[in-house]
Amino acid sequence: MPEIAFDRYYRYDDLTALLQAFAKEYADLVSVESIGKSHEGRDIWLATVTNRATGDAKDKPAFWCDGNIHASEVSASASVMNILWQLVTRYGKDAEVTRAVDTRAFYLVPRVNPDGAEWALADVPKIIRSGTRPYPWDEEDFYGLERQDMDGDGRILNMRIEDPNGGWKVSGEEPRLLMKREPSESGGKYYRLLPEGIFHNFDPLTLKGRRIKEGLDFNRNFPSQWRMEGEQHGAGPYPTSEPEIRALVQAIVDRPNICGAVTFHTFSGVHLRPPSTKPDDDIPAEDLWLYKEIGKKGEEITGYPAISNYHEFRYHPKEVITGVFDDWMFEHRGVFAWTTEIWSPQRQAGITDYKYIDWFRDHPHEDDIALLKWSDEKLGGKGYVDWYEFEHPQLGKVELGGWDSHFAFRNPPPDFLEAEISPFADWVVWQALISPRLEVAAIDLRPVGDGTVIRFAVENTGYLPSYVARIGRDKKVCRGVIGEIELGEGLKLLSGKLREEGPQLEGRSHLPSAGFGWLLESTDNRHVFEWTVSGHGSVRLIGRHDRAGRVVEDIEI
Repeated sequence: MPEIAFDRYYRYDDLTALLQAFAKEYADLVSVESIGKSHEGRDIWLATVTNRATGDAKDKPAFWCDGNIHASEVSASASVMNILWQLVTRYGKDAEVTRAVDTRAFYLVPRVNPDGAEWALADVPKIIRSGTRPYPWDEEDFYGLERQDMDGDGRILNMRIEDPNGGWKVSGEEPRLLMKREPSESGGKYYRLLPEGIFHNFDPLTLKGRRIKEGLDFNRNFPSQWRMEGEQHGAGPYPTSEPEIRALVQAIVDRPNICGAVTFHTFSGVHLRPPSTKPDDDIPAEDLWLYKEIGKKGEEITGYPAISNYHEFRYHPKEVITGVFDDWMFEHRGVFAWTTEIWSPQRQAGITDYKYIDWFRDHPHEDDIALLKWSDEKLGGKGYVDWYEFEHPQLGKVELGGWDSHFAFRNPPPDFLEAEISPFADWVVWQALISPRLEVAAIDLRPVGDGTVIRFAVENTGYLPSYVARIGRDKKVCRGVIGEIELGEGLKLLSGKLREEGPQLEGRSHLPSAGFGWLLESTDNRHVFEWTVSGHGSVRLIGRHDRAGRVVEDIEI
């Protein structure tokens, strides 16, 4: 088995070697291919997992997972790699995993953004939002603070400067912590708080941040409701303008059997669902009901709450985000897609009653004390660094310290990584197993005059309907079930079509909790194709659906 550890974060070359090792070790289950190249020319790897002895991946319903679309969110890569690892190591030992790998396919892209991740994982890291291509202008900002490790200790912390008009003061309850100065407070010792770094063209009277030249946000570059830079920062010059996102979109469109998706991000410890731009009342009720059902299972398995992008995870109550992956998958591809934000330091510290985005704007000081205690007891004090003096080349005497956000917040610390990401595989497998699945219900042969009537019944044995989400059905994202007949020598088709499109096939997801005496569970999950042929010989019957899979039966007449 490939030697993979889930207490570290892998750089690109090591990640590539691991993927190739999985493909070699588990050649009957795993294949690896490049779906495109990044801005800097690195391959974007996709691993396909399925038991090829039970059919090709393209002929089975499939589930998509990707991660690390944002540069520094490297635990997202680890999550997808952990899913790959669990699928192959639990195959043949775990009944649900075995059934999933035998009957479904998994498409896994551990690192959508290899260039940005390399910067984040470098010995001297540079943290950007997404890709390394300059945007919207190819020029450095001449002014402002650039975050840097000033004292060479491998960390980028915070700087505090005494300032009578600063917004922070030392906590009266815990002197290591700062707390906000009261609105009407005066006459005390106050601090101005800055990230650790160096100023370009320093002016002590105008302290401001430096614009990061690499201003892309890949998760604003998808086609769904894409908006220009003036309306949506980081969106790129046009939808799928970035090679990483274009490769992702093309790979998904080329695989119409994808029935659901999870994209992994950090951090907040939540599963986010669409829509991002409108209230729940504006999507089909059937889709909302299913989203809530899938989310409830996700919370049960992982402990992460399943919440709405629009109602519970907005950066500002008057603003929405657009051009994001999960919206595109739901609105354009018609499948249930999720954004899982890995890791909640608050929950680790015992803080459970908080609003995810709003917490950073306003929360009680008791939460800071709880987090500090967690850092002391669980992180060995590495999450929060006691303030210490440093002679800054421009600002003079400052103090460095405070939260090491790169270590404690942005991703799980390495010792916490495996426990945090391991539950995701079970939720992904469960979602794959509720996808529609086409099977043969019956084949009926009846002599009629000089011919034979062939009745070929296929059915959806999955929980979800063949179209997956109602929005996909309404937008006609995929065709209904297709029936085909191939005749050997000596046979002639008297009636019926060589290829015929039937209806969409329902699943079981629409059934109520109980029948109460008036429920009629019709066979709307089944369709019968019928042909009349003359002669004797071999006949091949094919049933297929873009999402539910493909079945083939050979018979003799």
